[in-house]
Amino acid sequence: MSILDQFRLDGRVALVTGSGQGIGRAFALALAEAGADVVVADLNAQTAAAVVKEIEQRGRKAVAALGDVGKEEDAKSMVAAATERLGGLDILVNNANAGGKGDLDWIGRNLKALIVSSRLAVEAMKKRGRGKIVNVASISGSTVNVRGFSYCVGKAGVVHLTRCMAVEWACHNVNVNCISPSYTLSPARRDDNEEMRQRIRSVTPMGWYERPEDMCGTLIYLVSDASNYLTGQEIIVDGGHLLSDWLLWPPPARVAPPLVSPEQEAASLIHDLDVLGVKHDGQGFVAKEERRTG
Repeated sequence: MSILDQFRLDGRVALVTGSGQGIGRAFALALAEAGADVVVADLNAQTAAAVVKEIEQRGRKAVAALGDVGKEEDAKSMVAAATERLGGLDILVNNANAGGKGDLDWIGRNLKALIVSSRLAVEAMKKRGRGKIVNVASISGSTVNVRGFSYCVGKAGVVHLTRCMAVEWACHNVNVNCISPSYTLSPARRDDNEEMRQRIRSVTPMGWYERPEDMCGTLIYLVSDASNYLTGQEIIVDGGHLLSDWLLWPPPARVAPPLVSPEQEAASLIHDLDVLGVKHDGQGFVAKEERRTG
């Protein structure tokens, strides 16, 4: 097998939770482009259907599985959508949160949901003799956001849970790794104004606000044969954010322009806002009445 062939996913079936928009949508499309058929799992029937259509337009099979990953019965139905409608399960991407506010209970709900969905997936993967699981954590698991106590602790839990799963399931040829992004321009960050976007660019050495698609290359590596000897690892995809010294101000001046422009940053966000029917100004800045609080 050539090195490039190792990255192909032909004949494999992937389940991506929370894949109706944002990071999950980008992951689902990337998996399809690499050759996989995909279960689009999401709470929102409208966005899930839109992603299914996008995958089918790429020549791959896709089915929507609606439900809440925090409910075991819903998680079972998501895995069943893969095994019964697409013939099996090779890849699980735990992208969705279990929902609710970021309180202390939220930590337990999310870790429990991740454990339940992964255990169900591993049972299906055993029948294939192998499998890949990728958990989505965050740089917040390594640093501290002033107003994100529960989120930070929860994401740190995801990182260590990844290591525990990797050891437990290696005997079944299941690799478990995680991706930790920085602030990512998706509907979850739709309240950010231009000042906030520029602030994030300024403390990111690569110079642009992370997009969902900036993680897709890492994802394909982690779910393909190219990473068969890698397990239990956290890959931080943050444009150098955690390397930046927040006390150093102003940051070093750029010599070359960033590889991604502000217009390119917002393309995925604008697509998702349009599908969701959220009013915006054409650059992804939402109308005041569409902003979320809390």
